[in-house]
Amino acid sequence: MSSAIYVAIDTPNLDKAAALVTQVQHHVGGIKLGLEFFCANGHHGVREIQKFGLPIFLDLKLHDIPNTVAKAVQAINALEPAILTIHAAGGRAMMENAKAAAGTNTKVVAVSVLTSLDANDLSDIGVQGDAHEQVDRLAKLARESGLDGLVCSGAEVAQIRKLWPEAYLVVPGVRPANGEMGDQKRAVTPRQALNAGASILVIGRPITQATNPDQAAREIEATL
Repeated sequence: MSSAIYVAIDTPNLDKAAALVTQVQHHVGGIKLGLEFFCANGHHGVREIQKFGLPIFLDLKLHDIPNTVAKAVQAINALEPAILTIHAAGGRAMMENAKAAAGTNTKVVAVSVLTSLDANDLSDIGVQGDAHEQVDRLAKLARESGLDGLVCSGAEVAQIRKLWPEAYLVVPGVRPANGEMGDQKRAVTPRQALNAGASILVIGRPITQATNPDQAAREIEATL
């Protein structure tokens, strides 16, 4: 079985990204490419990283009117990413259209509540209740819309797994027991996330900013 770890390559620099993938490729299960990378390098950059032979998670968090998102997904289909993210807050029609437009080999997963947000942040944007309630609400909507799964914090994995047993659950903001929290406010350890029901773990800085990224990936993999 391949590793549950998808390493987040959050850099706009293609050479730097390729160098990082070269170092960690044998001890991770896939590569997550986000907005920074895609805006700088586009389809060409994704194809360069695909040459390493690992599944690609394209974390673009698409959020627009249904027709625009569907056309964006169609434009991405040529890359055949293993996973693609959209925002659950875009609503039912947007999610349904995105899933309908996606390739058969691409899992479309919804971002519920960003792991950098807590109850105070949600209140600031007019969302009543805590993060758990909002995640529940958006998870139900994503499931009803036919999506493959959800992006949620490690704190919510167990509750979502009960609510949506077959969901593909992507957990970012995972931090090793001795790791720096950075800007994550709701993080858990990789082992805790996997035990709670995560399908894959997205890990960035604890691996990519380590002195030896390959060793860091191996050490985290050993805890799983």
